[in-house]
Amino acid sequence: MSFAVLIEPEHPILIDKFLENAIEVDVDAIADHTGRVVIGGIMEHIEQAGIHSGDSACSLPSISLSPAVLNQIRTWTVQLAQALSVVGLMNIQFAVVGASSYSPQVYILEANPRASRTVPFVSKATGIQLAKLASLIMSGKTLEELHFTEEVIPTHIAVKEAVLPFNKFPGTDTILGPEMRSTGEVMGIDSDFGRAFAKAELGAGERLPLSGTVFVSMSDRDKAAASGVVKEFIDLGFTVMATLGTRRVLMEQGLNIELVLKLHEGRPHVLDAIKNQKIQLIINTPSGEEAQTDARLIRRTALAYKIPIITTIAGAKATVAAIRSLQNTTLDVKTIQEYCPIAR
Repeated sequence: MSFAVLIEPEHPILIDKFLENAIEVDVDAIADHTGRVVIGGIMEHIEQAGIHSGDSACSLPSISLSPAVLNQIRTWTVQLAQALSVVGLMNIQFAVVGASSYSPQVYILEANPRASRTVPFVSKATGIQLAKLASLIMSGKTLEELHFTEEVIPTHIAVKEAVLPFNKFPGTDTILGPEMRSTGEVMGIDSDFGRAFAKAELGAGERLPLSGTVFVSMSDRDKAAASGVVKEFIDLGFTVMATLGTRRVLMEQGLNIELVLKLHEGRPHVLDAIKNQKIQLIINTPSGEEAQTDARLIRRTALAYKIPIITTIAGAKATVAAIRSLQNTTLDVKTIQEYCPIAR
């Protein structure tokens, strides 16, 4: 390091630090030539930061962020739009670290002075035609003239879910990452997050089981964090099975977990259980080289047998909420006009 600094003193060494367990937030805003800025929608991602925003499910309004964090996001959004002299639409992506702590930290990941792919979702969820308003503003109108001067926060919950094409490509891996892989989006709306997420999953072609067995396979970094969501599955009446290492950690938390063998440990192993329809849902959060071996084969087999597979802890928590809602209530359907009666 000292040698590198001496060789090129005008080119400093840059060190990156990953944000661990951060919640990603998408914000769409609209600004006019007078400097007025109005937020169109604040979307909280389900999957943590690090998953491409196009592949992550998200909720509008936010379901877990504190008023203080939301206020900071709103303030920075307005300040950025004004500093960049934006006229029209703008999208900003934030990351919130320690959202459940006493001192959460908000970071700005990127700011784009343009329309984002989230604009249609926000418009349908709020009843505000953002693209139409933006085109009128870019032609010289003001937000005041268009009677859009304050953020509309819906009383219902709208969940956007990505449509992933894995079932059309046999042998592909289902792990999500920083590269976008989705080919479309769907939306679920309801008064409750669990039901809205369940509708979004149905729209994306995922049939969530209401009973049966959940297979859990976690990377070392996720094993401790998984105990809470695994307990919720057990409370919903599911049987949970895991391989030796994950099972040991979960049983240390007082959970009753069935043992299933890894591929090299003999038969019947986990692939046999999948093929014999003894597993109805899979939670698999791999990392490093482990993602390239048994776990990839498990995910491919699950895809072939149309078994839902979840690859993040956050996604598993949302799935628990959806299954709980499906077990306790019957989904109903309303028109978009019933949710957004004053669409403009």
